[in-house]
Amino acid sequence: MDHAMFPEPTAALARKRKALAPEPLAAFKAFSKAVFAPGALDAQTKQLIAVAVAHVTQCPYCIKGHTELAVRAGASEAQIMEAIWVAAEMRAGGAFAHSALALQTLDHQHAQESD
Repeated sequence: MDHAMFPEPTAALARKRKALAPEPLAAFKAFSKAVFAPGALDAQTKQLIAVAVAHVTQCPYCIKGHTELAVRAGASEAQIMEAIWVAAEMRAGGAFAHSALALQTLDHQHAQESD
């Protein structure tokens, strides 16, 4: 059995998603439209942020879609790759920063053992 981990987005899946929950879908689409509308950030910057966040959330659909939208908004391949590296650093940075929790736990554990 050869099944893809992530199904290709199809019109049939989109119709089913809409039929099962039309109000949340409409709200999500309106929210997305508002978020990506022109504002303090230009379209290219917003799409580069989306590419980076998509890599952190590890959503293959978002990675593909926002990479395409970033290119359409004028982002270069180098800008897209740099955004991905920023995402990678932020994800690694979170693990590094949260190591303080493990170190603190170890200190508490040692203190309890000493009591």
